[in-house]
Amino acid sequence: MKMYNDTAYVILGILTTECTSGYDIKKLIDQSLNHFWKISYGQIYPTLKLLVEEELAEVAPSLESGKKDKNEYSLTEKGVNTLKSWLEEPVQQLPVEKNEILLKLFFGNHQSNKASIRLIEDYRTKLQTRYQTYVAIETSIKEHDSASKDAKYWLYTLDYGKRTTKAAMDWCAATIKNIPKGEEMYE
Repeated sequence: MKMYNDTAYVILGILTTECTSGYDIKKLIDQSLNHFWKISYGQIYPTLKLLVEEELAEVAPSLESGKKDKNEYSLTEKGVNTLKSWLEEPVQQLPVEKNEILLKLFFGNHQSNKASIRLIEDYRTKLQTRYQTYVAIETSIKEHDSASKDAKYWLYTLDYGKRTTKAAMDWCAATIKNIPKGEEMYE
């Protein structure tokens, strides 16, 4: 089986939903996947073109009135099989997170303890906002999409986000507690 980049597989997966245009794909990414997978318009359209060239998807002009320049994409049988094969493969690598707070804290000996605590408190506030966003998304899925066969899987990925965010908030509290107050290491 030919290997494609992750963006191709993401778009193949999205084409299994009601999203059929580049705009709809980007909208879904921004509303849900963006919390763990970012893709730009600059990646979407070339990938859609590739999927059509590789016969993994088909393209047709939109049937909606007033949408003459809008294309709609759908998976071919080959596209469905390619997606299924990829989904069944083991994960190749653990995700690597770029985390600015960890980078700054790694060099924390070169700033005051007060500044380190302030950075962590700010990070914890941002995490709390993210957590509340996840709770709102969860509520929305349960209220509006619970009949969807995809809903339970959306909730599984959301649960991961909630749990990792909660763990990061707990880490913030523990780290702040361990940084000496009043005793400055920075000179």
